[in-house]
Amino acid sequence: MTLSLSERAGAIKPSPTLGIAAKARALKAQGIDVISLSVGEPDFNTPELICRAAVSAIEQGLTKYTPSAGLPELRKSVADHLHGRYGVMATPDRVVLSCGAKHSIYNTCQVLLNPGDEVILFAPYWATYADQIRLAGAIPVPVTTKGSQGFIPDIEEVKGALTPRTRAIFVNSPSNPTGAVFGRALMKQIAELALDRGIWLVSDEIYSELVYEGQHVSLAEFGEDVLMQTVLVDGFSKTYSMTGWRLGYAFAPTYVAQAMSNLQDQVTSNPTSFVQAGGIEALRLDPATVEGMRNEFRARRDLALDILKTVPGIETPVPGGAFYLFPDVSKYLCGAISDDNALAELLLEKARVAVVPGSAFEGPGHLRLSYALGQEQLREALTRIKSTLESLPRL
Repeated sequence: MTLSLSERAGAIKPSPTLGIAAKARALKAQGIDVISLSVGEPDFNTPELICRAAVSAIEQGLTKYTPSAGLPELRKSVADHLHGRYGVMATPDRVVLSCGAKHSIYNTCQVLLNPGDEVILFAPYWATYADQIRLAGAIPVPVTTKGSQGFIPDIEEVKGALTPRTRAIFVNSPSNPTGAVFGRALMKQIAELALDRGIWLVSDEIYSELVYEGQHVSLAEFGEDVLMQTVLVDGFSKTYSMTGWRLGYAFAPTYVAQAMSNLQDQVTSNPTSFVQAGGIEALRLDPATVEGMRNEFRARRDLALDILKTVPGIETPVPGGAFYLFPDVSKYLCGAISDDNALAELLLEKARVAVVPGSAFEGPGHLRLSYALGQEQLREALTRIKSTLESLPRL
Protein backbone atom coordinates (compact mmCIF):
# COMPACT_ATOMS: atom_id res chain seq x y z
CA MET A 1 0.00 0.00 0.00
CA THR A 2 1.26 3.47 -0.91
CA LEU A 3 0.55 6.08 1.74
CA SER A 4 -0.50 9.54 0.61
CA LEU A 5 1.45 12.76 0.84
CA SER A 6 0.15 15.87 2.55
CA GLU A 7 -2.17 18.24 0.68
CA ARG A 8 0.61 20.80 1.01
CA ALA A 9 3.05 18.61 -0.90
CA GLY A 10 0.51 18.06 -3.64
CA ALA A 11 0.14 21.81 -4.13
CA ILE A 12 3.84 22.36 -4.84
CA LYS A 13 4.85 22.56 -8.49
CA PRO A 14 8.40 21.82 -9.65
CA SER A 15 10.38 24.85 -10.79
CA PRO A 16 9.77 25.23 -14.55
CA THR A 17 13.12 26.91 -15.14
CA LEU A 18 15.08 24.23 -13.29
CA GLY A 19 13.09 21.50 -15.06
CA ILE A 20 13.93 22.86 -18.50
CA ALA A 21 17.55 23.37 -17.48
CA ALA A 22 17.66 19.71 -16.44
CA LYS A 23 16.38 18.64 -19.87
CA ALA A 24 19.04 20.77 -21.52
CA ARG A 25 21.76 19.22 -19.36
CA ALA A 26 20.52 15.72 -20.18
CA LEU A 27 20.77 16.46 -23.91
CA LYS A 28 24.23 17.91 -23.46
CA ALA A 29 25.27 14.76 -21.60
CA GLN A 30 24.30 12.83 -24.74
CA GLY A 31 26.70 14.97 -26.75
CA ILE A 32 23.98 17.16 -28.26
CA ASP A 33 24.86 20.82 -28.76
CA VAL A 34 22.23 22.63 -26.69
CA ILE A 35 22.39 26.28 -25.68
CA SER A 36 20.37 27.18 -22.60
CA LEU A 37 18.61 30.52 -22.27
CA SER A 38 16.51 29.13 -19.44
CA VAL A 39 18.17 29.69 -16.08
CA GLY A 40 18.55 33.07 -14.40
CA GLU A 41 22.17 32.59 -13.45
CA PRO A 42 25.04 34.96 -14.30
CA ASP A 43 27.81 33.19 -16.21
CA PHE A 44 30.58 35.25 -14.60
CA ASN A 45 32.77 33.64 -11.98
CA THR A 46 32.25 34.87 -8.44
CA PRO A 47 34.78 37.71 -7.95
CA GLU A 48 38.07 36.39 -6.63
CA LEU A 49 38.13 38.54 -3.49
CA ILE A 50 34.85 36.98 -2.36
CA CYS A 51 36.17 33.47 -2.96
CA ARG A 52 39.37 34.25 -1.05
CA ALA A 53 37.37 35.58 1.90
CA ALA A 54 35.38 32.34 2.15
CA VAL A 55 38.48 30.14 1.84
CA SER A 56 40.26 32.22 4.47
CA ALA A 57 37.25 31.89 6.78
CA ILE A 58 37.41 28.09 6.47
CA GLU A 59 41.14 28.09 7.17
CA GLN A 60 40.58 30.25 10.25
CA GLY A 61 37.92 27.91 11.60
CA LEU A 62 34.69 29.74 10.74
CA THR A 63 32.98 26.38 10.23
CA LYS A 64 30.60 26.26 13.20
CA TYR A 65 27.07 27.46 13.85
CA THR A 66 26.38 31.18 13.73
CA PRO A 67 23.32 32.94 15.13
CA SER A 68 20.26 31.90 13.12
CA ALA A 69 19.82 35.43 11.74
CA GLY A 70 23.43 35.47 10.56
CA LEU A 71 26.81 36.76 11.66
CA PRO A 72 26.54 40.10 13.49
CA GLU A 73 29.25 41.51 11.19
CA LEU A 74 27.28 40.66 8.06
CA ARG A 75 23.99 41.91 9.47
CA LYS A 76 25.72 45.22 10.21
CA SER A 77 27.28 45.28 6.74
CA VAL A 78 23.86 44.80 5.14
CA ALA A 79 22.32 47.50 7.36
CA ASP A 80 25.15 49.90 6.48
CA HIS A 81 24.73 49.07 2.79
CA LEU A 82 20.99 49.82 2.89
CA HIS A 83 21.54 53.02 4.86
CA GLY A 84 24.19 54.20 2.42
CA ARG A 85 22.15 53.36 -0.65
CA TYR A 86 18.66 54.44 0.39
CA GLY A 87 19.16 56.57 3.49
CA VAL A 88 16.93 54.29 5.57
CA MET A 89 17.07 53.82 9.32
CA ALA A 90 18.73 50.41 9.00
CA THR A 91 19.96 48.59 12.07
CA PRO A 92 21.34 45.03 12.30
CA ASP A 93 18.37 43.81 14.35
CA ARG A 94 16.15 44.41 11.29
CA VAL A 95 18.28 42.15 9.05
CA VAL A 96 17.91 38.36 8.77
CA LEU A 97 20.36 36.44 6.59
CA SER A 98 19.04 33.31 4.90
CA CYS A 99 19.95 30.57 2.43
CA GLY A 100 19.15 32.77 -0.58
CA ALA A 101 16.53 35.39 -1.41
CA LYS A 102 14.07 32.57 -2.21
CA HIS A 103 14.44 31.39 1.39
CA SER A 104 13.83 34.95 2.62
CA ILE A 105 10.60 35.11 0.61
CA TYR A 106 9.50 31.79 2.13
CA ASN A 107 10.22 33.14 5.62
CA THR A 108 8.26 36.28 4.79
CA CYS A 109 5.21 34.35 3.65
CA GLN A 110 5.30 32.10 6.68
CA VAL A 111 5.44 34.91 9.24
CA LEU A 112 3.06 37.38 7.54
CA LEU A 113 0.33 35.33 5.85
CA ASN A 114 -2.62 33.41 7.29
CA PRO A 115 -4.88 30.88 5.56
CA GLY A 116 -7.39 32.67 3.36
CA ASP A 117 -5.38 35.88 3.03
CA GLU A 118 -5.09 37.32 -0.47
CA VAL A 119 -1.82 38.56 -1.98
CA ILE A 120 -1.57 40.81 -5.04
CA LEU A 121 0.99 39.73 -7.67
CA PHE A 122 1.84 41.52 -10.89
CA ALA A 123 1.63 39.01 -13.73
CA PRO A 124 3.79 37.85 -15.38
CA TYR A 125 5.55 36.94 -12.13
CA TRP A 126 8.20 34.55 -10.86
CA ALA A 127 6.32 31.29 -10.26
CA THR A 128 7.87 30.77 -6.83
CA TYR A 129 5.84 33.65 -5.40
CA ALA A 130 2.52 31.94 -6.03
CA ASP A 131 3.69 28.58 -4.71
CA GLN A 132 5.13 30.05 -1.53
CA ILE A 133 1.96 32.08 -0.96
CA ARG A 134 -0.09 28.88 -1.31
CA LEU A 135 2.25 27.05 1.07
CA ALA A 136 1.27 29.61 3.69
CA GLY A 137 -2.41 28.87 2.99
CA ALA A 138 -2.95 32.22 1.29
CA ILE A 139 -4.33 32.99 -2.18
CA PRO A 140 -2.38 34.64 -5.03
CA VAL A 141 -4.37 37.33 -6.84
CA PRO A 142 -2.74 38.27 -10.16
CA VAL A 143 -3.03 41.74 -11.66
CA THR A 144 -2.11 41.29 -15.32
CA THR A 145 0.27 43.72 -16.99
CA LYS A 146 0.67 44.21 -20.75
CA GLY A 147 3.71 44.11 -22.97
CA SER A 148 2.40 47.12 -24.86
CA GLN A 149 2.76 49.07 -21.60
CA GLY A 150 6.19 47.65 -20.78
CA PHE A 151 4.65 45.23 -18.24
CA ILE A 152 4.10 48.14 -15.85
CA PRO A 153 0.99 47.73 -13.66
CA ASP A 154 -1.89 50.19 -13.72
CA ILE A 155 -2.48 51.47 -10.18
CA GLU A 156 -6.24 51.64 -10.80
CA GLU A 157 -6.28 47.94 -11.65
CA VAL A 158 -4.31 47.27 -8.46
CA LYS A 159 -6.92 49.15 -6.45
CA GLY A 160 -9.66 47.18 -8.19
CA ALA A 161 -8.07 43.89 -7.11
CA LEU A 162 -8.09 44.79 -3.41
CA THR A 163 -10.61 43.18 -1.09
CA PRO A 164 -11.03 43.12 2.70
CA ARG A 165 -8.92 39.93 2.64
CA THR A 166 -5.93 41.52 0.90
CA ARG A 167 -2.94 41.07 3.17
CA ALA A 168 0.05 41.98 0.99
CA ILE A 169 1.29 43.25 -2.37
CA PHE A 170 4.39 41.67 -3.90
CA VAL A 171 6.63 44.00 -5.92
CA ASN A 172 9.56 42.79 -8.04
CA SER A 173 11.48 45.57 -9.81
CA PRO A 174 13.44 44.91 -11.94
CA SER A 175 11.16 42.02 -12.76
CA ASN A 176 11.69 38.37 -13.43
CA PRO A 177 10.56 37.41 -16.11
CA THR A 178 9.97 40.67 -17.98
CA GLY A 179 12.86 42.92 -16.94
CA ALA A 180 10.34 45.71 -16.27
CA VAL A 181 11.55 48.52 -14.01
CA PHE A 182 8.96 50.44 -12.00
CA GLY A 183 9.42 54.22 -11.89
CA ARG A 184 9.35 56.44 -8.83
CA ALA A 185 5.80 57.69 -9.39
CA LEU A 186 4.34 54.17 -9.52
CA MET A 187 6.37 52.98 -6.52
CA LYS A 188 5.14 55.96 -4.53
CA GLN A 189 1.55 55.17 -5.51
CA ILE A 190 1.98 51.56 -4.37
CA ALA A 191 3.51 52.70 -1.09
CA GLU A 192 0.69 55.19 -0.46
CA LEU A 193 -1.92 52.55 -1.29
CA ALA A 194 -0.39 50.15 1.22
CA LEU A 195 -0.36 52.82 3.91
CA ASP A 196 -3.95 53.80 3.21
CA ARG A 197 -5.26 50.22 3.29
CA GLY A 198 -2.98 48.79 5.98
CA ILE A 199 -1.37 46.24 3.65
CA TRP A 200 2.06 44.63 3.80
CA LEU A 201 4.53 45.27 0.98
CA VAL A 202 7.01 42.57 0.00
CA SER A 203 9.68 44.04 -2.28
CA ASP A 204 11.96 41.55 -4.04
CA GLU A 205 14.95 43.65 -5.11
CA ILE A 206 17.34 40.86 -6.11
CA TYR A 207 17.98 42.54 -9.51
CA SER A 208 18.32 46.07 -8.09
CA GLU A 209 21.93 46.48 -9.28
CA LEU A 210 21.02 45.45 -12.84
CA VAL A 211 19.24 48.55 -14.14
CA TYR A 212 20.36 49.84 -17.52
CA GLU A 213 18.64 53.22 -17.87
CA GLY A 214 17.90 55.51 -14.96
CA GLN A 215 18.07 54.28 -11.39
CA HIS A 216 16.49 51.57 -9.29
CA VAL A 217 13.74 52.85 -7.00
CA SER A 218 13.22 50.99 -3.74
CA LEU A 219 10.12 51.03 -1.57
CA ALA A 220 12.58 51.65 1.25
CA GLU A 221 12.97 55.23 0.02
CA PHE A 222 9.48 56.41 1.00
CA GLY A 223 9.91 56.91 4.71
CA GLU A 224 9.77 54.99 7.95
CA ASP A 225 5.98 54.65 7.87
CA VAL A 226 6.28 52.65 4.65
CA LEU A 227 9.24 50.67 5.99
CA MET A 228 7.15 49.56 8.97
CA GLN A 229 4.85 47.81 6.47
CA THR A 230 7.59 46.54 4.15
CA VAL A 231 9.80 43.49 3.91
CA LEU A 232 12.67 44.18 1.53
CA VAL A 233 14.26 41.02 0.12
CA ASP A 234 17.63 40.98 -1.61
CA GLY A 235 20.68 38.77 -1.88
CA PHE A 236 24.06 38.13 -3.42
CA SER A 237 23.23 35.71 -6.24
CA LYS A 238 22.66 38.07 -9.17
CA THR A 239 24.75 41.12 -8.29
CA TYR A 240 27.88 39.19 -7.33
CA SER A 241 27.34 36.01 -9.38
CA MET A 242 26.99 33.93 -6.21
CA THR A 243 23.99 31.75 -7.11
CA GLY A 244 25.43 28.54 -5.66
CA TRP A 245 26.54 30.18 -2.44
CA ARG A 246 22.88 30.52 -1.30
CA LEU A 247 22.95 33.77 0.63
CA GLY A 248 20.12 36.28 0.82
CA TYR A 249 18.52 38.57 3.35
CA ALA A 250 15.35 40.24 4.47
CA PHE A 251 15.16 43.75 5.92
CA ALA A 252 12.00 44.21 7.96
CA PRO A 253 10.53 45.80 11.08
CA THR A 254 12.32 44.42 14.13
CA TYR A 255 9.43 42.26 15.33
CA VAL A 256 9.05 40.72 11.87
CA ALA A 257 12.80 40.08 11.65
CA GLN A 258 12.69 38.37 15.04
CA ALA A 259 9.82 36.14 13.90
CA MET A 260 11.84 35.17 10.81
CA SER A 261 14.85 34.36 12.96
CA ASN A 262 12.68 32.20 15.22
CA LEU A 263 11.34 30.38 12.17
CA GLN A 264 14.86 29.74 10.87
CA ASP A 265 15.77 28.34 14.27
CA GLN A 266 13.40 25.46 13.53
CA VAL A 267 14.03 25.06 9.79
CA THR A 268 17.59 25.71 8.61
CA SER A 269 19.31 27.48 11.50
CA ASN A 270 21.93 29.82 10.03
CA PRO A 271 23.15 30.29 6.47
CA THR A 272 26.50 28.57 5.90
CA SER A 273 29.09 30.22 8.13
CA PHE A 274 31.98 30.74 5.69
CA VAL A 275 29.59 31.79 2.92
CA GLN A 276 28.65 34.72 5.15
CA ALA A 277 32.31 35.75 5.19
CA GLY A 278 32.07 35.92 1.40
CA GLY A 279 29.00 38.12 1.77
CA ILE A 280 30.88 40.57 3.99
CA GLU A 281 33.60 40.84 1.34
CA ALA A 282 31.02 41.24 -1.44
CA LEU A 283 29.62 44.37 0.20
CA ARG A 284 33.17 45.80 0.33
CA LEU A 285 33.86 45.26 -3.37
CA ASP A 286 34.90 48.13 -5.60
CA PRO A 287 31.66 49.22 -7.35
CA ALA A 288 33.57 49.01 -10.63
CA THR A 289 33.39 45.21 -10.40
CA VAL A 290 29.59 45.23 -10.45
CA GLU A 291 29.58 48.02 -13.03
CA GLY A 292 31.65 45.86 -15.39
CA MET A 293 29.16 43.01 -15.17
CA ARG A 294 26.22 45.40 -15.58
CA ASN A 295 27.77 46.92 -18.72
CA GLU A 296 28.26 43.47 -20.22
CA PHE A 297 24.63 42.53 -19.50
CA ARG A 298 23.51 45.76 -21.18
CA ALA A 299 25.57 44.91 -24.27
CA ARG A 300 24.04 41.42 -24.38
CA ARG A 301 20.54 42.83 -24.02
CA ASP A 302 21.12 45.17 -26.94
CA LEU A 303 22.60 42.38 -29.08
CA ALA A 304 19.61 40.13 -28.36
CA LEU A 305 17.09 42.88 -29.11
CA ASP A 306 18.81 43.67 -32.42
CA ILE A 307 18.45 40.05 -33.53
CA LEU A 308 14.88 39.63 -32.32
CA LYS A 309 13.84 42.78 -34.18
CA THR A 310 14.59 40.93 -37.43
CA VAL A 311 12.23 38.04 -36.63
CA PRO A 312 8.82 38.64 -38.24
CA GLY A 313 5.81 38.47 -35.97
CA ILE A 314 7.63 38.93 -32.67
CA GLU A 315 7.16 41.89 -30.33
CA THR A 316 9.78 42.34 -27.60
CA PRO A 317 9.41 45.13 -25.04
CA VAL A 318 12.78 46.64 -24.09
CA PRO A 319 13.59 45.48 -20.55
CA GLY A 320 15.00 48.16 -18.27
CA GLY A 321 16.75 45.72 -15.96
CA ALA A 322 17.51 42.13 -14.88
CA PHE A 323 18.77 39.82 -17.68
CA TYR A 324 15.63 38.53 -19.38
CA LEU A 325 13.71 39.19 -22.56
CA PHE A 326 10.01 38.33 -22.69
CA PRO A 327 9.00 38.37 -26.37
CA ASP A 328 5.41 37.94 -27.50
CA VAL A 329 5.37 34.87 -29.78
CA SER A 330 1.59 34.48 -29.95
CA LYS A 331 1.55 34.83 -33.75
CA TYR A 332 3.43 31.51 -33.96
CA LEU A 333 0.91 29.65 -31.81
CA CYS A 334 -1.19 27.97 -34.44
CA GLY A 335 -1.63 24.57 -36.05
CA ALA A 336 0.41 21.89 -34.30
CA ILE A 337 1.96 24.48 -32.00
CA SER A 338 -0.97 25.08 -29.70
CA ASP A 339 0.69 27.18 -27.00
CA ASP A 340 3.97 28.57 -25.72
CA ASN A 341 4.78 25.29 -23.97
CA ALA A 342 4.66 23.47 -27.31
CA LEU A 343 6.79 26.17 -28.92
CA ALA A 344 9.41 25.89 -26.17
CA GLU A 345 9.51 22.11 -26.70
CA LEU A 346 9.93 22.62 -30.45
CA LEU A 347 12.79 25.06 -29.97
CA LEU A 348 14.55 22.57 -27.72
CA GLU A 349 14.06 19.72 -30.19
CA LYS A 350 14.69 21.57 -33.46
CA ALA A 351 16.82 24.60 -32.62
CA ARG A 352 18.56 22.97 -29.67
CA VAL A 353 17.89 26.05 -27.57
CA ALA A 354 16.29 25.83 -24.12
CA VAL A 355 13.85 28.62 -23.25
CA VAL A 356 11.08 28.91 -20.68
CA PRO A 357 7.43 29.19 -21.79
CA GLY A 358 5.72 32.34 -20.58
CA SER A 359 2.86 30.31 -19.13
CA ALA A 360 5.21 29.28 -16.33
CA PHE A 361 5.06 32.92 -15.19
CA GLU A 362 1.36 33.48 -15.96
CA GLY A 363 2.40 35.18 -19.19
CA PRO A 364 0.96 32.90 -21.89
CA GLY A 365 1.94 33.59 -25.48
CA HIS A 366 5.45 34.61 -24.50
CA LEU A 367 8.87 33.05 -23.98
CA ARG A 368 11.44 34.00 -21.38
CA LEU A 369 14.96 34.22 -22.75
CA SER A 370 17.86 34.75 -20.36
CA TYR A 371 20.84 36.61 -21.78
CA ALA A 372 23.13 35.65 -18.91
CA LEU A 373 25.65 33.96 -21.21
CA GLY A 374 28.47 35.08 -23.49
CA GLN A 375 27.74 37.12 -26.59
CA GLU A 376 28.97 34.48 -29.02
CA GLN A 377 26.69 31.80 -27.59
CA LEU A 378 23.84 34.28 -27.27
CA ARG A 379 24.14 35.26 -30.92
CA GLU A 380 24.18 31.60 -31.98
CA ALA A 381 21.16 30.73 -29.82
CA LEU A 382 19.07 33.61 -31.13
CA THR A 383 20.10 32.89 -34.71
CA ARG A 384 18.87 29.32 -34.26
CA ILE A 385 15.59 30.58 -32.78
CA LYS A 386 15.15 33.01 -35.65
CA SER A 387 15.81 30.33 -38.27
CA THR A 388 13.37 27.90 -36.66
CA LEU A 389 10.60 30.47 -36.24
CA GLU A 390 10.96 31.68 -39.82
CA SER A 391 10.29 28.12 -40.98
CA LEU A 392 6.95 27.98 -39.13
CA PRO A 393 3.50 29.19 -40.17
CA ARG A 394 2.15 32.15 -38.26
CA LEU A 395 -1.11 33.96 -37.73
